[in-house]
Amino acid sequence: MSEPVKDAPTTVLIADDDEDILELVSLGLSGHGYDLVLARDGAAALATARERKPAVALLDVAMPELDGYEVTSALKNDPATKDTVVILFTARAQESAGEMGYAAGADDYITKPFTLKTLQTRVVAALEKAHGRTPS
Repeated sequence: MSEPVKDAPTTVLIADDDEDILELVSLGLSGHGYDLVLARDGAAALATARERKPAVALLDVAMPELDGYEVTSALKNDPATKDTVVILFTARAQESAGEMGYAAGADDYITKPFTLKTLQTRVVAALEKAHGRTPS
């Protein structure tokens, strides 16, 4: 009789063209048991998401190739990735930026600068949503 297979770590995609933000977010989520995958532009984020099918995608709005809105829209319109929970983050604090994100299909929106505690809390809530549970 074989051993039961343990659940694979939850995949979280982080996409930002700013290396400092990418490193900060990665460090903030490391040690929580996630399989973190990184992308440095929108096209790479979309390709990585289609390949790895993350539970959560953290996307910067302003990226080269494709912006976060375009990646979000593409993910939500693809049957293979439509269930990925998308959290956009940006330095754009205008209300219209958040509205554009939600219109593209984003599930959440975080304004930079943000604390690591806020980020971690939002990712946990996103994962609970992805797994059909109500956030605690």
